[in-house]
Amino acid sequence: MMAAMHSILAILVLILVIFLNLAGVFMVLLQLPGTWLMLLVTGTWAWWYWDEQAIGIWTLAALLGLAILGEIVETFAGVVTSKKARSSKRSIALGIVGGIAGAIFGTGFIPVPLFGTLIGACIGAGIAAMLGDHWAGRTWDEVKVAGKAAAHGRLWGTLGKIVIAAIMWIVATCAMIF
Repeated sequence: MMAAMHSILAILVLILVIFLNLAGVFMVLLQLPGTWLMLLVTGTWAWWYWDEQAIGIWTLAALLGLAILGEIVETFAGVVTSKKARSSKRSIALGIVGGIAGAIFGTGFIPVPLFGTLIGACIGAGIAAMLGDHWAGRTWDEVKVAGKAAAHGRLWGTLGKIVIAAIMWIVATCAMIF
């Protein structure tokens, strides 16, 4: 009887972990640290079932590497596109801050579930980058190019991180089930 209850509890916890990790993928779309939540939840599950060797250290290392890669992709997509557009350092810095602020406001003011956050982040990054270049004394044409580059960089960075989060979900789920 006790063994059956233990098995049922283990299955329920596994299902909970899988759904928490799936929530982590959606958190990335909301500009939240979903990849780190996935690593934390999967790592906690692995620690809890360590004696059973449910997940090995190499799987956890792979998830850590993917989480770091996600941050690099998200951050540098905006920086690279802005550098290609010859944006000022002030524009790049304000684009990052504007993307965060835009995501917060987009979540509340753009009534498209989940995508309101992404749209807000792109608009916020673009507007803030434009302000940064305008502040740096750039021409209107240069300001428009900087805003467009920051918005595109935020979009591609977020989409790249979502793909990486989905890969993390697949890796973690397969490791826990098989």
